Amino acid sequence: MPARRLPSWVWVTGLTAGAVVAVAALAVQADKGAHPTATPPRPSASASAGAQPTPTKSEAPAVVPDGSGTGRRVVYSLGQKRVWLVDASDASRRTFTVWPGTVSPDPGTYTISQRTEATTGSDGVEIEHILYFAAKSGLSIAFSNAVDGSSPPPAQGIRTSGIRMGKADGSALWTFGETGTTVVVVK
Repeated sequence: MPARRLPSWVWVTGLTAGAVVAVAALAVQADKGAHPTATPPRPSASASAGAQPTPTKSEAPAVVPDGSGTGRRVVYSLGQKRVWLVDASDASRRTFTVWPGTVSPDPGTYTISQRTEATTGSDGVEIEHILYFAAKSGLSIAFSNAVDGSSPPPAQGIRTSGIRMGKADGSALWTFGETGTTVVVVK
């Protein structure tokens, strides 16, 4: 039996379908690379399977929470896990997300009582820019950032009271938060 010749429209349809598949595959590969509007991942020396992602500065919740006082202050929202640095004119100069420990301060007004450049946290992580402002359940509560920029989740069974943030945010808070600076904790 002689070979049957296919009509030309079958060849064109097959070539078109093959081209569409090839373009789609290339598009998927390209999308896995750097995207011009994507935020690049921030590497972490202590990243692990259970590590939390690094918080980033956000523009959305720039409005300082109601009931957080007036004047120059640090505002910490327990529910939003977010800090605002507020200047004397009540304008938010910076806001960022944080990783709270397992023990949180009660809502209220505090002042930064002590500043420590660097130490080891109760979770064994090297930390810097430590700003102490409260105490609860026998623990001192402070803002800080890990020296390597990471923030692993609190270890099981260990009570921690550090409020961690990214390295750049820790530097900004360190510069802003002098001893005596007001810290307002809101729900």
